[in-house]
Formats: sequence, structure tokens, C-alpha cells
Amino acid sequence: MYRSNTSRGNSFGRGSGNTRTRTRGNQNRRFSGRRPVNRSRSIRGGQFSDITKFINKAVPIADVKPYQPTNSFDSFPISEHIKKNIVKAGYSKLTPIQDQSILHILNGRDIVGIANTGTGKTAAFVIPLLDKVLKDKQQNVLIIAPTRELAIQINQELIRFAFGLHIFSVCAVGGMPIFRQIKDLQRNYNFIIGTPGRIKDLTDRKKLQLKNFQTIVLDESDRMLDMGFINDMRFVASAMPKERQTLFFSATLNNDIKSVINDFLNDPINISVKTGDTASGVDQDVIYVKEKTKIQLLNELLAKPEFNKVLIFGRTKVGVERLSNSLSNRGLKVQSIHGNKNHSQRQNALKAFKNNVINILVATDVAARGLDIPNVSHVINYELPSSYEDYIHRIGRTGRCGKTGKALTFIG
Repeated sequence: MYRSNTSRGNSFGRGSGNTRTRTRGNQNRRFSGRRPVNRSRSIRGGQFSDITKFINKAVPIADVKPYQPTNSFDSFPISEHIKKNIVKAGYSKLTPIQDQSILHILNGRDIVGIANTGTGKTAAFVIPLLDKVLKDKQQNVLIIAPTRELAIQINQELIRFAFGLHIFSVCAVGGMPIFRQIKDLQRNYNFIIGTPGRIKDLTDRKKLQLKNFQTIVLDESDRMLDMGFINDMRFVASAMPKERQTLFFSATLNNDIKSVINDFLNDPINISVKTGDTASGVDQDVIYVKEKTKIQLLNELLAKPEFNKVLIFGRTKVGVERLSNSLSNRGLKVQSIHGNKNHSQRQNALKAFKNNVINILVATDVAARGLDIPNVSHVINYELPSSYEDYIHRIGRTGRCGKTGKALTFIG
């Protein structure tokens, strides 16, 4: 656990400028002879009453027993062309959610799939649904995601696996000119990937006929409920044929989701391959700091060489933009992403971060769900998330696909 000795005017320790840590054990850790830290104290300004939720040592990769899949990509009864595209995309071994769900999807079953972030949920539904369409070009698939960034990412993944198959998609998200998407809908396609609001808008304009879709995927469905999309979800489902295949995928399964599953799915297969709330490869800790010295402490952290690709989360659009400008003024390579940015600005910031043009991205929770950003070394919760589920998704941007990462949470 990190502790900021702000009462003495220093960011760490007793004026050394270095972070003082101790190996976790069964007893509370002490810092330079100070009193033990009460980990169960209430956190001011947040809903969390137990800070141990933010403290967890990563399991070394060597100590993690590799998952042994029952199937393989080659053993699935799917097109050989798709199998070649899987190899080209760099996929070799099935993750648990892929291993346990693909065959059921190929068999036409409804699925509720729960898995940790960064475990390949997108490929788990894209691959079998591509094969479904390839075998019957009359099939149409609707994939709904809570944010435009996630929808665009799913579409990019679909394009990779569909290379050379003459299967096309339309990405229908807010923040982009709707007339272009209407024009795209006049062309040949089998997949629509979009956000709930834009899908409903296109349907209301009679540019999208949901009765022609036989499959729907609701990705990060808990987040869609959190964002108030339940009525849009119900509208879409009611406009589709009753005889359809419905797939729910998420990293969490809360009571709200459970209450609507019966309304959306028919005799679903429930698959949960979660190994805990958070990925085993994410080392989690907290930093105690006073508000007036947070930016100083953050700058000292970012100056350390191991903080080479950092995603920083704040609560508000204004606060995130202010923090990004402050870091930029200090000469750091940083951009921001939040709801006040237009579509192209958000995409350019994500692209710059993914391609290492910048090494710091400051974001609201719009960037927390589902986004696959390679090699994020650290996630810093500069401000507490609104819920523990949001915390899980925030720190899920690091320690992905078998790699390790670190998550730090600032607590005042």
C-alpha cells in the first residue's frame, strides 16, 4: 500500500521522494513507524466502505495454471476460410469463454456469457456468427454495445475475421453523421454493430427493419442498463422476431441483468468463467493523498520509467479535460477522452494511445468498458468510480490477455 505523507509537505515517505511499500502479509502494514492503516475505514467521497477491494497482489504468470481447453479453433465445425483468418489474426489457443460458448452458439442456443475483461468475449461471438452467416446469407445479425468506441472495436474485429468472405457490416453509432449510415444501410450487409440510441433512431426513421434480423448480441449488457438503455433494449427486442438467437455477454452479472434475462432469452445456456472480480494479473493498491497535493503526486508517479503507458480515470468531463491540460502543460504526452469530445476527437485520442504516439490517456468511464488497448502498464483511479463494477472495468484495461499490470486508486 502506498501512503502520501502530505501533512509534511512531501508526496511519499519522510521527505525521501520515494514510494514506501511493504509486502502484504496477514497483519496491517506499517509505514515508517506510523500507526497501522485501518483498511476497513470509510472512503470519503465514495460509496465504498471497504478499501481492501482496491488492494490485491497480482498472481505471477508462472504460478497461474494454464487453462486447458476442451476444443480448438481447428476442431470447430466452421469454415476453413474463417479458420485461416483466425490464424492470421494471431489467435492460437481458445480462452475459457471461447472454449465453452462457441459450440453452443453454432448450435443456435441462447447464451448468457460472463467472463473477466480481456478474455476474448468478442471473438467468442463473432467467430460462430460469421460462420452462421456464411452458411446462410439470408441471416442478419445485430450487435449492440453501450459505447461507440466499443461498437467500433467490435466492428474492426469482425472485419478481421471476415476477410475475403464477402460478408459486410454497417457500424451505426452516435456522434457520426446519420445520413452516411443511412447510405451504408442501402448496401449489402449481414451485420449491424451499433449503440442502442442510434439503432432506435434508424428504426424510427424506418431505415432499419429489425424484423429481418434473426440474431442479436448484447455486449456489456450490464453497462447498457447502468446507462439507462433498458427501454431501447426492450424496443429493439420487441421489434425482432420472437424466434431468434440472443446472446448476452458481460464481465459482470448484477441483479438488474438477472431480472431482464427472462424477457430477452429463451432457455439460455449460462456460462460463467470468471476467476474473481478482477484479473489475476492486475496488481492493485491504494494511495492516500490530500486533494491539494494529488496533481503533484500524480506527476511524480508519471515521471517513473515503469509508468510507460498509463490510463488515468476521472469522474467528470470537465475534470478530465482540466487534468489532461495540466499534464500537457508539464510537457507530458497526453490526450483526453470524454463525452464532450466529438467522435473524431475520441477516435484520434484512442488511436494515438494505442499506437504509442502518446503514453498517457485521461478518461471518464466511457473508456472503461470492453476496449482492448495493448500493453497498458498502469491504470490510475485519480478519482473513485461511481460503483465497484465500474472499478472492475476500469482496471480491466491493464493485465489483459495473460499479461500483468498495475492499478492504483487515489483515496483522500
